Amino acid sequence: MTYINRRLVIVVRADPVICGHSGEARNLAEVALQRGFDDVRLLTWPIAALQAAGLPLKPLDRLLPYSPGITVERPEPVGDYRVPDGRHLAGLTGRLTELLLEPVPTTCLSMYLVPHATVVADAVTAVRAAGFNPTVRTVAKAVGSDVTNVIRSCLRDNRMGAAIALFTTFLGNDELVAVSQYTADEIVAAAEQVDARCGTRFAEQCAHRVTIGYPPIDASAYLNLDPDDVDRALARRGLERDGYILFLSRVARAKGIHDLVHAYQRMRCRSTVKLVVAGNGPALDEIRALAAGDDRIVLLTDVDDNEKPLLMRGCAAYALPTRPEPDFVETFGIALAEKMLAGGGPVITTLTGGTGEAVGDTAVIVEPFDVDGLAAATDRVILEMTPAERAAREARARAFAMAFERTAVFDRLFPDAVPSVR
Repeated sequence: MTYINRRLVIVVRADPVICGHSGEARNLAEVALQRGFDDVRLLTWPIAALQAAGLPLKPLDRLLPYSPGITVERPEPVGDYRVPDGRHLAGLTGRLTELLLEPVPTTCLSMYLVPHATVVADAVTAVRAAGFNPTVRTVAKAVGSDVTNVIRSCLRDNRMGAAIALFTTFLGNDELVAVSQYTADEIVAAAEQVDARCGTRFAEQCAHRVTIGYPPIDASAYLNLDPDDVDRALARRGLERDGYILFLSRVARAKGIHDLVHAYQRMRCRSTVKLVVAGNGPALDEIRALAAGDDRIVLLTDVDDNEKPLLMRGCAAYALPTRPEPDFVETFGIALAEKMLAGGGPVITTLTGGTGEAVGDTAVIVEPFDVDGLAAATDRVILEMTPAERAAREARARAFAMAFERTAVFDRLFPDAVPSVR
């Protein structure tokens, strides 16, 4: 029997979900193996449950493998159809409870407070109530949707009970982390509103306890790409280097994809470069309809993690004109930082939410909702920017994005796991 010294459990929506945070969980898991965790587990949802939820998914037959030592668990639901959503939560909570019953020092990281932080809290409570004393440290990481979707909907609909339950669960963890400074500020602002309505004291606690944990990126997957690999990948798609503007993200209105398609139809450079929309999401059918009859717009719905950096490297420009919507605000923009590491044409984006933290001063900035401004900025990048300007901007962007390299991010998030220097 193999003896386990330290275990890391990450409760998350893992692959195959098209979401930057599924990649974030993968990267943290991989670094954990280098930092002395000899058992790393991603506790996540059955594939059928993800499909039924309508989430955009990567091609199932081309998912990247995890390193030996990382186990992805997808507990089956507990109970039958009379317990609709609770069946899956019971499966997750039950499996984590089983892991915590083992005499192994364990760190539990929950990403997406709803419902993953609840899974961790319930499992820890259950084990302790059963008379056991687990050695466990809990870390709750609030990502964008926790604030822009869940908390804001509680405030908008005056569902204060749900808001109180969420903040209580969050604050019940040993460590509180936000994916960006913007997210941390929004957490405190939302807590202040809950406090004002309910007489609670969440905001002060959040302000003092929440730290920043930017998304970790596997920089090695984006740096030093083989030019021949890039050209072969483009050729398979009928593309040429610097011959297209790339949108590679979740295809949703909040990502600005509608604005980009309308802007492309007005661009002077459209005769020079195609528009490639790579991804999947709730607005895909709308974008397909908008692009109907325009052979200069290419839709790719089957891009995998191996092809992604190659498409980024080969583009003339990468556009993510994200915009604030009632149900979503971009709280960081992982794809922006990945693109900056890959190189290629400049990033064109907006200062929405936390995107400024992802790009610094290295991107071409346009205003959200400004279709004409987006068209003009892209024309300027494609038609007027000199090779020297493009190269200088590319170098600055890559240097800035190295701050999100996964080992550095992991060490800041789990400082106790960093080997001591003797």
